Amino acid sequence: MRTIVEQGHTFEEWLTPEMIYRDVKQVAECINRDYKDKEPLFLVVLNGAFVFAADLMRALDNDIHCEVTFIRVSSYWGMATTGKLEFIVPLQQTVQDRDVIIVEDIVDTVLTIHQLKAHLRAQGASSVTVATMLFKPDKLEYDDAKPDYIGHEITNEFVVGYGLDFDGFVRNLDAVYKVKE
Repeated sequence: MRTIVEQGHTFEEWLTPEMIYRDVKQVAECINRDYKDKEPLFLVVLNGAFVFAADLMRALDNDIHCEVTFIRVSSYWGMATTGKLEFIVPLQQTVQDRDVIIVEDIVDTVLTIHQLKAHLRAQGASSVTVATMLFKPDKLEYDDAKPDYIGHEITNEFVVGYGLDFDGFVRNLDAVYKVKE
């Protein structure tokens, strides 16, 4: 089992690249089925979701006619949430009458999803769903924030890699690592 040390914390490999590939493929198959005759707008939440989003886009069927746009929000510092959602790069594209799929790396505090869904509905989106690589069901505070497409469920552990960071670092790891302490 591979381990890494980041800022004095030891992390051990939890999801291998092969497991991640399988999870991404499963999420893509569900989206292919549900959006076959639609033109969804994928709203990728930066920075963490860019790796999952890139793999997800490549896993979609070629006949899925879709667009991709980005938003950047933050609610974390270190290994803890601040509880406040900060919009760093706001939505630049209209969502009026669009089927929007929010793409997240991890849904844990659910604050981001809850607030984004409300914002998108207020902007006139026809539907808003969520695709996430990781989901912490024990942290679900708002029923409307439960993801529609989940790669993998996780317990309440801090994880890094595959786009998930520790103060901006280790997003480039090809696997997901969980804190060992």
